[in-house]
Amino acid sequence: MKEFKYVITDPEGIHARPAGELIKTAKSFKCSIKIAKDGKEADCKKIFAVMGLGVKKDMEVTFTFDGEDEDAAYEAVSEFMKANL
Repeated sequence: MKEFKYVITDPEGIHARPAGELIKTAKSFKCSIKIAKDGKEADCKKIFAVMGLGVKKDMEVTFTFDGEDEDAAYEAVSEFMKANL
C-alpha cells in the first residue's frame, strides 16, 4: 500500500472538470485508489464520491493506493494533482 498527502492549490478546489480528469486517470489502473479528507473517504474512480467530499483550496487530501499496479497509479495521480490542482 502506498499513500501521499496533497494540499489543494486550485482556487476552486476539486471542481467538476479536474475531478472528471482525475477519475479518468484513476480508472486506468486496476488497484484500489481512495481519496480522504477530514476522516471521510471516497473511491477515486467515482465522480460523485469525489465531488461529495467538497474539497476546497488549502485543504489537505490523502490518497491511498492498494493493489498490483499501485506504484504506477501513485506516480500518475501524484503528477496529475501537481499539474492540475
